[in-house]
Amino acid sequence: MLPIAEQAIRFPYYGQTLYDLVEENLQEKVAEVIVRGESIDEAQRNFLRSVLEKVRQKARITKQQLEEVAGSDVIKRGPLNWKWLQGILKAVDRYVPCGSGASIAIATNDVYQYLKNPGIRDTIDEGVRAAMTPAVPTVVVAHSLGSVVAYNLLRREGTAQGWVVPLYVTLGSPLAVTAIQKALRPVKHPSCVKKWYNAMDERDVVALYPLYKNNFDVDPVIENKTDVRNETSNRHGISGYLDDKDVARRIFDALIVT
Repeated sequence: MLPIAEQAIRFPYYGQTLYDLVEENLQEKVAEVIVRGESIDEAQRNFLRSVLEKVRQKARITKQQLEEVAGSDVIKRGPLNWKWLQGILKAVDRYVPCGSGASIAIATNDVYQYLKNPGIRDTIDEGVRAAMTPAVPTVVVAHSLGSVVAYNLLRREGTAQGWVVPLYVTLGSPLAVTAIQKALRPVKHPSCVKKWYNAMDERDVVALYPLYKNNFDVDPVIENKTDVRNETSNRHGISGYLDDKDVARRIFDALIVT
């Protein structure tokens, strides 16, 4: 039985992204479109490069492994060319268990578009904003890009809008990635949020890092759960996080109190 009325539940939906293009036989093509795309400017290329280098480090992909999938010429030319970035995605597919280069490319591109494209950001923000009701305690659960969207709104508008969030839950969040933090400065705990609970699977190469004080410095500190065993195909799917009994219990208990 649900602890609150079904009509009190909101699922803000900001439309299909390039994920719609991903089919098993097209993943490499989609990833290449994102990394090589002719519409990509230098700022976006630098953002992708920064994120994908963090992915390479977290996944412990060596230069030798990168050379095996991308070729020695790519290694000699270094990380400033798009083939190096494409090589990282290919290496994720080959060497990271359940890793998906396409999923990483799509998630990174989605985050960039939200952070840097005012038209996209305003449209997404409008939908999420409409799901919040001033002065009504609301438990916010956000996954992947959704955690970036929710954080940005809660931090920027929460107090002024009169939002009351007894618990903010982030799942598979990429907020600790340096390039994303830089775009969201100043980083601080949203004043409308009483408690923040972050859950991740350490095999999730989209989330990359937990939101510990040394890589996401906010006060009060965020409670992190890093032992989720996300059994979705890429270790990042939201169902794999909501299946975790501790995550589910934390949300359920907060709703009862609310």
